[in-house]
Amino acid sequence: MKTISKISIEHQTPGQFEDTRFEKIHNIVFSNSEEGSICVAQEIANLIRSKQAENKVCILGLATGSSPIKVYEELVRMHKEEGLSFSNVITFNLDEYYPMDKNSVHSYYYFMHQHLFNHVDIDPANINIPCGTVSAEDLHQYCIDYDLKIKEIGGLDFQLLGIGRTGHIGFNEPGSHYNSGTRSITLDHLTRADAAPSFLGINNVPKKAITMGIGTVKKAKRIILLAWGHNKASVVKETIEGEITSEVPATYLQDHPNTTFILNDEAAQDLTRLNTPWLVGPCIWDEELTSKAIVWLCQLTKKSILKLTDKDYNNNGMSSLLAQEGSAYDINIKMFNKLQHTITGWPGGKPNADDSSRPERANPVKKRVIIFSPHPDDDVISMGGTFDRLVSQGHEVHVAYQTSGNIAVSNSEALKFAEVIKDVNSTNLNIDALINKIISKKEDVEDEIEVRKLKGYIRKRESFAATRFIGVPDKNVHFLNLPFYETGTVKKKPLSKIDIDIVSKLIAEVKPHQIYAAGDLADPHGTHKVCLDAIFAALKELKHHDYMKDCWVWLYRGAWHEWDIHQIDMAVPMSPDQVLKKRKAIFYHQSQKDGVMFQGNDTREFWVRAEERNNETAIKYNNLGLADYEALEAFKRYHY
Repeated sequence: MKTISKISIEHQTPGQFEDTRFEKIHNIVFSNSEEGSICVAQEIANLIRSKQAENKVCILGLATGSSPIKVYEELVRMHKEEGLSFSNVITFNLDEYYPMDKNSVHSYYYFMHQHLFNHVDIDPANINIPCGTVSAEDLHQYCIDYDLKIKEIGGLDFQLLGIGRTGHIGFNEPGSHYNSGTRSITLDHLTRADAAPSFLGINNVPKKAITMGIGTVKKAKRIILLAWGHNKASVVKETIEGEITSEVPATYLQDHPNTTFILNDEAAQDLTRLNTPWLVGPCIWDEELTSKAIVWLCQLTKKSILKLTDKDYNNNGMSSLLAQEGSAYDINIKMFNKLQHTITGWPGGKPNADDSSRPERANPVKKRVIIFSPHPDDDVISMGGTFDRLVSQGHEVHVAYQTSGNIAVSNSEALKFAEVIKDVNSTNLNIDALINKIISKKEDVEDEIEVRKLKGYIRKRESFAATRFIGVPDKNVHFLNLPFYETGTVKKKPLSKIDIDIVSKLIAEVKPHQIYAAGDLADPHGTHKVCLDAIFAALKELKHHDYMKDCWVWLYRGAWHEWDIHQIDMAVPMSPDQVLKKRKAIFYHQSQKDGVMFQGNDTREFWVRAEERNNETAIKYNNLGLADYEALEAFKRYHY
C-alpha cells in the first residue's frame, strides 16, 4: 500500500499523489496516525504564524474525540518547545453533548482544556464551546447567536473534523441538510454506542447534542478531516467515492473547494485504489497483492481457486497478472498450495515431520510459549482452540494477562462478590465500607482503589478457572497489571518504560520459542493497541539476545474482526468438540458473559462472536476449495 509521509499537506491538489478516478475528495494516506497528526498540526501552526505576521486573528474550528488528540499534543509541544503562540487565536468547537455540565469529565469543554487549552497561551475569552447547560427555552436563539459570532469575526479560517461511523461530521447525523446551521440534534444509536465505553454504558450517553451545522462547517476556508483505524474504512470509502447524500453527511464535503482527508492505512484500506488497485490501473503483482486479488476474484465469481479461468482474470482487471504468471492454471495451483500450507493442527510444529511447507517449525519438539492476553479473557476468546492444542501437545505454555481488566467489571457484579465476601469473610477487611463505595459511586467518577482491586480479583480468579480447565499450571499464569491501564477510567495513561520493562522481564525469564499477541486494533477502548505496542517495544529491546533468534511471533485477532484470508499465515482447525471446549473456557469469565460493558456495536456475546467468526473463516477456506472444517482460528506472523 502506497503511503505518504513527512510531507506538507498544505496547498496540495486532488490527484497530485494518487490516481483519483474513483475519488471525489482529495486525501492523503499515512502509514500511521502519528505522522498524519504531526503534519496537520504543522499546517495549523503555519496558519497561526502567517496570521500573526499580518497582525490578524486566526479563527480555528476544532473537533473532539480520539482522532485529533495527537494533533493537539503536537501543537502543545510546538508551543512549549518552539514558541508557537496562541495569543491571536480564536476557537470555535464543533459540538457538545446536551445536557452536559462543562465540569463533567465527559464534556467537550473538559476535553479541550485537558488536551489543549490548559497548556497554551490562548486567551480564555477567545475560546468558544457550545454550552451544554443552556436552557431549552434559550437553546434555539443560542445556536443562532453561535453562528452569528463566527460570521461577525470573519468566518473560520480552518476547520478540523473527525468522522463518525454514521458518516457524521460534528454531530450532523444522517438526514442533516446541506445548508443546516448550528442546532440541537438527536444522536444516532450507533454514535451513542461508539461513545458508550467512555460513559461506562450506552444508557449513560446523552441522547442529544448541540452541533455546528453542515452549512456552518462548509463556510470554512480550509477543512481537514482525520480518520484513523479499521472501523472508519467503510464510511471513508463511502464518503470519498460515493454520491452526495444526506444519509452520509460527510459526503457534502465533496462540494467544498479546499478539503483534504488525512487517513492512516487502516482507514484508507477500502478505497478502490488501495483495496482493488487492479481496477484502477497497472499493478506491481507482489505475493501479497496477488493473494488478495485471487481471493477477491473467487468471492466475486463465486468459484473455488482451482475453477478460475483465464477469462475470469481477463474480465476483472487482472490480465496483467495472467500475463505475468502464464496461465490461470499456474496461478491457481500456486495460490491453492499457499493456502493449503497455512492449515495445521500442530500450532507448535509437528514433531519429526517435514516442516518445509508447514507454518511452524518441527523443532524444538517441546516449545516454550507465551500467550499475551490484553484483557483476562482475550486468550480463550481469540485463540482458545489453539491454546488447548498447544497444551495438549505438550508445550510449556505460559499465559500473560497484560492488564487487570477491572474497568470491564460492572458495579452490580462487584457488589455481588463483595456481598459474598461479607458472608464468608472472617478477617478485618471492612467489607461494609467497600459495599458502600460501590453503591454510592457515581457513573462519571473513577473507581476508588479498593473497588478496582476487587474487580481485578474477580477477573484474576476467573482467569485461573479458565486456565486450569485447559490444563495450564498456576505457576505459568502471569498477571502483569501494566500500570498504563490502572486509571480506573476508560482513558489510560501513555505507555511507559515501566510497562515495557514488565513485558521484557517476562520474555527474558521464559525465553519463548513462540509468542502469541493480540493484533486486533479495533478494540473500542484502545487497550489492545497499547498492549501490542508494549510487546513490540520489548521485542526491539531484546532481539539482540541469542534466545530471541529462535522466537517466532504470531498475532491473533479478538472479538472485533478477523484477518483477511490473504493475510493468514497459520490457520488452526477445530473439531466440534474443540469448539465446545473453547466455549466452556470462555464461560469461566462469568463477569464478561452477560451485559458486558464494552460491547461495541455488536450485541452478540463474546463467545457467540468468537464461534461465528471461526466458523466463517472455515467457510471461506472451504469456498476457496479447501477442506471443510467446523472452525478455524487464524494467525499472522510478525517479523521483528
